[in-house]
Amino acid sequence: MSQYNDRKQSFDRNKFSKSPTPRTGTSNFRARSGSNRNDPRAAGRRVITYNPSDFIKKVEALEQTPVYICKHEFSDFLIEEQLKKNIIKRGYMAPTPIQDQAIPPLLEGRDVVGTANTGTGKTAAFLIPLVNNLLTKKTKRVLIITPTRELAAQISSELRFFKEHTGFNSVLCIGGLNINAQIEQLKKNPEFVIGTPGRLRDLELNCRALSFSQFTAIVLDEVDRMLDMGFINDMKYIINKLPKIRHSLFFSATVSPAIKAIADRFLHNPLSISVKTRQTAENVNQDVVRTNNKIETLHDLLIKPEFSKVIVFVRTKRAADKLSRNLKERGFQLATIHGDKTQAQRKKALDSFKDGLVKILLATDVVARGIDIDNVSHVINFDMPQTHDDYVHRIGRTGRANKIGQALTFIEA
Repeated sequence: MSQYNDRKQSFDRNKFSKSPTPRTGTSNFRARSGSNRNDPRAAGRRVITYNPSDFIKKVEALEQTPVYICKHEFSDFLIEEQLKKNIIKRGYMAPTPIQDQAIPPLLEGRDVVGTANTGTGKTAAFLIPLVNNLLTKKTKRVLIITPTRELAAQISSELRFFKEHTGFNSVLCIGGLNINAQIEQLKKNPEFVIGTPGRLRDLELNCRALSFSQFTAIVLDEVDRMLDMGFINDMKYIINKLPKIRHSLFFSATVSPAIKAIADRFLHNPLSISVKTRQTAENVNQDVVRTNNKIETLHDLLIKPEFSKVIVFVRTKRAADKLSRNLKERGFQLATIHGDKTQAQRKKALDSFKDGLVKILLATDVVARGIDIDNVSHVINFDMPQTHDDYVHRIGRTGRANKIGQALTFIEA
């Protein structure tokens, strides 16, 4: 281990401080049709041919989010007193734009299609009216479907604050947790069921523990990501099983023709709400690092003091485990998250990174969307992203809450 410590002491901290000269040419990603045979996740998707200049952008000044003038206070909403107490206890002051615009029509039972960036308060925007509609008997049971375990767990955690002292029960139905325990919880007919498409379908089709026809309010969250992850058949199956008369909520960061087709099938006379005020990566300095030894280069970057909270993205689970072992041998403390980790391991990894117990999170694209992590100083693309969307969502983990973030992409020298 001493050889690595010696390297740390002798490292020239200015080694990577200069920005590489951008290559001339278009700054847009160039896409070709087809799929990458080495990555089944990319099947049927546009695969990107990269130009180094695609990853270079200098943020001259902080792009401030336009000031939004709320039409309501939380006290203005026609919600039950206990729910108002829970909102105050949660520390919520003024509604965010998506909450200000979505809560009133959702309280009335309107179908809503919402387009909003991650971190806009979207979760509370649908949880608050749904809890209230259960309290007032407008709704009997709520089904919330998300693309990833982490997002489902995040929603479940947020729900605990809003349903306090209401007597409502909820169950988290995701892979990585004991399915038998979920079956036992479902026997109690909880008011809220939150889960991922695959596990929900398994519980309904194979375990007979769930009946989608019993839910009178349904939320599809991050639909673009669900399509991206190949859940289209599961989504169609679930939608076909839902009752015809229902309260439907639909959220997506983007609305492609495929997503619009699902929305048209899922929603009835919906109200469209869009609060996307800026692109995810507008506050992110983007740069490339040309290297012929990515591990050595990563080591030299991670020992810089300004790399205080770093997400390192790799393409595959095997690559993540290999890099994790290598970095730990070099004396780095880090957490690793990918699809082969159990839910308990994934939660522990995210919590340790969020709470500052480790400063490095090594991840596949499982955390690239939908998870709020404060104060990420740098995102490093150790491996190239598969698509432009993957790239945007990866680097969107930094530069949040009106802060300038830093993103580096490794390119073979």
